[in-house]
Amino acid sequence: MLPLPSRTMAVKQISRFKANSPFRKHVPIKYPFEQLPAGGAALEVAEGVRWVRMPLPYALDHVNLWLIRDGAGWSAVDSGVALDNVKDCWRQLLPVYALERQIVTHCHPDHIGLAGWLESETGAPLWITQGEYLSAQMVCEQIGSYGLPAMLALFRSHGLDDERVAALEHRGNAYKRNLSGIPATYQRVFDGMSIAIGGQEWKVIAGYGHSPEHAALHCAELNVLISGDMLLPRITTNVSAVASNPDGNPLGLFLDSIARFKQLPRDTLVLPSHGKPFRGLHARIDALEKHHQARLEELLTAIGQPSTARELMPVLFTRPLTDAHQVMFAMGETIAHLNYLEHAQRIERIAENGITRFVKLH
Repeated sequence: MLPLPSRTMAVKQISRFKANSPFRKHVPIKYPFEQLPAGGAALEVAEGVRWVRMPLPYALDHVNLWLIRDGAGWSAVDSGVALDNVKDCWRQLLPVYALERQIVTHCHPDHIGLAGWLESETGAPLWITQGEYLSAQMVCEQIGSYGLPAMLALFRSHGLDDERVAALEHRGNAYKRNLSGIPATYQRVFDGMSIAIGGQEWKVIAGYGHSPEHAALHCAELNVLISGDMLLPRITTNVSAVASNPDGNPLGLFLDSIARFKQLPRDTLVLPSHGKPFRGLHARIDALEKHHQARLEELLTAIGQPSTARELMPVLFTRPLTDAHQVMFAMGETIAHLNYLEHAQRIERIAENGITRFVKLH
């Protein structure tokens, strides 16, 4: 886990809601592919590896999927969200790219959303870590602390106002609406496991903090890393506290996880789930570490008196949060940063009348 930096440390990377940061132009990463794949088409980025770009109905309007030649057929990495236009894209691809299996990096809907549909259409079985598979089942069926009521209770305890709680409640089980169903069985994927795909070995690198047991894939022979959501080139991955582990330290887990990628060569071609493929792996990790350290310092400076996560949320998210989806991410991430500071013994929490506030330790 990283120590806190000095207040003067430069922020070299933007956050999801700080897209106009003046530091963006200094990020030393390179994009070898200027062209974007058209909808329903695939673009080669390495030998036997194709890039597919699927639409999303959010401000973040796309997700990248990857096709890897697998003998006479192909393995897909991630599936896209369960929308008709995404299915239409797949219908254009499947006659050319016959799926032998689908490997899903993690349980978020833009990655696992069409896994059930793809299995029924092609017979391609699902490969996924157990943590992601079980979490998908729990959230889909709203079981226990994985359900919406538990998330709303967590946010209320951190000061979220009734209006925004009501908006999240009205949104309902958006997770399930974005899934075509979860396959009844799966092939379990483990950290460190090597998966043979088309005569090449792809090593699984598990990551934590963004999701329960995220699986990135690295092929040393091709010098390619399919990073999923763990490493993105222009935005920061959402790292949120969750109701099932409300006092946990997901940001610490995330920072520890991305540090593991520094073992890979600096010129690794990184294939992210959002944005364009890039080179500059180590520089990107450095920028993400400094970015989060600076956000932590900003929070510390802002805590002049006992404060809730809701009161501190504008410190990290300066732009207006225009919908419940953004509020959910922002609250979860603010709590995660406060939990990190608490684990680092820089702040402590005070719970009174069901509301949690944080104070600075001197």
